[in-house]
Amino acid sequence: MDSYSLLYSSSHRTGLLSGFQRLRSEKKMCDVVLEAGGVSFPCHRALLASSSEYFWALFGETTAERLAGSISLPALTPEGLDAILDFLYSGWLSISLSTLGDILAAARYLQVETAVSICERFMTDGLSADNCCGYANLAQRHALSDTLDAAHQTIAMEMRTLLKEGRDDLLELNFQSLMAVLDKNKIPGVKEVELVKLALDWLNENGPLPLLKSNLLLSHLRFGLVTASDLTNLSHRAMATPLIRSQLTRALEYHRMGSAQPIKQSRQSTLRGSPNCVLLVGGGSSSHWPEQQVLAFDPRSRKFSSLSSCLPLRLRNHCVCSVGGFLFVIGGEEVKERDEDGKKSVTVETTNQVWRYDPRFDCWQQMESMLGRRAQFSCCVVEDVIYAIGGCHTRPGTNTQTSMASVEFYDMATGAWRRRAAMPCPLYGHASAVLDNSIYVSGGIPGNQGILPGSNHGNNHVENRGSSREVLRWDLKGRIWEKRASMSIARFGHCLAAVHSYIYALLGMYEPFCDIERYDSESDHWTRLKPLLTGSSNYGMVSMPSGNLLVFGGRRWSNGQEVIIKNVLEYDTKKDHWREICQLPRPLTGTECTLLPLPD
Repeated sequence: MDSYSLLYSSSHRTGLLSGFQRLRSEKKMCDVVLEAGGVSFPCHRALLASSSEYFWALFGETTAERLAGSISLPALTPEGLDAILDFLYSGWLSISLSTLGDILAAARYLQVETAVSICERFMTDGLSADNCCGYANLAQRHALSDTLDAAHQTIAMEMRTLLKEGRDDLLELNFQSLMAVLDKNKIPGVKEVELVKLALDWLNENGPLPLLKSNLLLSHLRFGLVTASDLTNLSHRAMATPLIRSQLTRALEYHRMGSAQPIKQSRQSTLRGSPNCVLLVGGGSSSHWPEQQVLAFDPRSRKFSSLSSCLPLRLRNHCVCSVGGFLFVIGGEEVKERDEDGKKSVTVETTNQVWRYDPRFDCWQQMESMLGRRAQFSCCVVEDVIYAIGGCHTRPGTNTQTSMASVEFYDMATGAWRRRAAMPCPLYGHASAVLDNSIYVSGGIPGNQGILPGSNHGNNHVENRGSSREVLRWDLKGRIWEKRASMSIARFGHCLAAVHSYIYALLGMYEPFCDIERYDSESDHWTRLKPLLTGSSNYGMVSMPSGNLLVFGGRRWSNGQEVIIKNVLEYDTKKDHWREICQLPRPLTGTECTLLPLPD
């Protein structure tokens, strides 16, 4: 058998279309005329049938139109049909904003799916605030799912602009699209009350709708994010249905819950798609004069911003934590400036005040104070319960400092602080972390030494006023304190972080600044890790969802002088690796950190 070669010419295909296009323009050999809107388009039956499923079926062997000389297409506009015919004859599709709807309708009707795909790509690539609502309506009408999803995302991201400059476009949005947008978790820069007003305006513009549909639309709103006063001022027929009235009632009840709000969270009161930011609370460029401004750090962009609401007090040696999307600032030393007889002085007083910040409404509220005044203590959260552990306080009018062994917890259901079993000895400057629903406390400076049950690691007592290596565990089930393996280094003013079933002890004040170690609760053993090249103290630290630890600012000694630093460091717990990722806007020491969702 002789061998042979199979060769392909792309120019032949192009020439074939060009030939048909020339015949069409000269109206030669045309065997069918298409009519739309009173305009006639002479065409070639064979080319139409080979390019369109619609014409293939229309010119089938058993149809009445297979030999018809003229076919009317009243569902199409001349502009749409002309554009599709140009595409079938040339492979080029000319689209503009004014003709897009007609072309898409013709492509769908004539089942020219390649042209439909081109229109869909044109729409998706060109989405903007100016056209996203119109494109959503087109995509909904012609079942373009990918474009519809992209349009919904654009509308949500551009909602702030649309409410100001394109409200009419929003009011013309189809029902399914508006419902999908209101269901989005992320609508940046827009308050929920504005979305509620938009939905009600849309119902006025497009109603009356069946109550089932209006209920479905309004149920995608989050009434818990609307202030009680705004809720009571809402008036609309659609708001009077039993379903929506029950949602409004629950929202008003949520506003009246007071201290219990953090443990009564639902989708109705959860901020839309707000990712966790790191809040840096308290501290300042001087350890003697803390600032009231609260910084927010976005881990994605690595940029800092300031909350519009300032911390009510100037605090140092305080604690912070977050529960249910609320920030809690607890205890510490309040720094005040006094003016007596024209002379300014600074006073420091240990406080038991507790302040709560609600990012939903950007407001601070003073909660029930702790039973004891505490500074240099630790706090942690176990199953939405805040524990305050140990610490010290300075008696007013004296320089006498008293360390504490007491432990108390915040019962949010009742809004009261209650006592737990005290530690075996007074302790301050320690750190705590939660692992497997147990609280671990390490280091610090002990007061009167006590003997703990469960100690199998030798005598780790240190001299009074000296930093400790000891580690205690509070078993919430047994409600007892027991001793665990001691750290390899005595630590004070350090931080603990629970990550991936381990506890990490970081840095501190009096031990070598750079040393880090990790605790395995199963083996009850500490392991030394790679030290930081240049350490610091009085920094802020937070554990990220990824398991990495971020360290903000702090202070160190350089050439015999104290230096406040701006570094932001990241510790990769899996790789045991440190790196600097950015810098603070200004030097900062004494800040306390926690993760909190914030509005975009």
